[in-house]
Amino acid sequence: MTIRYPNGKRYVPVQQATTGSKNTNPSFSNRGKTLEDELNDTNEYYLANNIAVIHKKPVPIQVVNVRYPARSAAVITEAYFRSPSTTDYNGVWNGKYIDFEAKETKNRTSFPLQNIHEHQVEHMRKVSEQQGIAFLLVKFTVLDRYFIVPYEYFEKMWERMIAGGRKSITLTEIEEMSIEINAGFHPRLDYLGALNALNRNLN
Repeated sequence: MTIRYPNGKRYVPVQQATTGSKNTNPSFSNRGKTLEDELNDTNEYYLANNIAVIHKKPVPIQVVNVRYPARSAAVITEAYFRSPSTTDYNGVWNGKYIDFEAKETKNRTSFPLQNIHEHQVEHMRKVSEQQGIAFLLVKFTVLDRYFIVPYEYFEKMWERMIAGGRKSITLTEIEEMSIEINAGFHPRLDYLGALNALNRNLN
């Protein structure tokens, strides 16, 4: 299937490496899984245990061409993104609205801000203004490290870039302004436990 952006540019998904390792260590058994996979597993755990209701937002797509290889089957062969998406995940937890963007980077020393779009920053700003909990969840894939970057801290780095400063957030800066998530089994990425540690707007 071919999917295109509103400007007609073709969408090419990022290819993820897989591994055949059977090591039971969490960092090995989950290799090959994307951050999205890990978050979906975590959100299913939260839902099943009545901890939170958080889901990945559907992407609005306009279907252009459909092929029918059989009477009972339809295959979408071409589609367009109807509008820019906001952030990846949203839901409710402890009476608070949760909204966040999840990003992966193969960079070892910094997180490139080109991975985030202006309309996503604006969306998180509006969520934060309404007392919702907005943040970035960043995975350094090579290092196998995960961080929650609260929006109010991320905003300062974004404004720095807009003012002509560096176009990335260094790993050292992320370590200073974020909370790191230690990956486990159940849940895989306990980001809500990390939010509790941040003690942000929860009372």
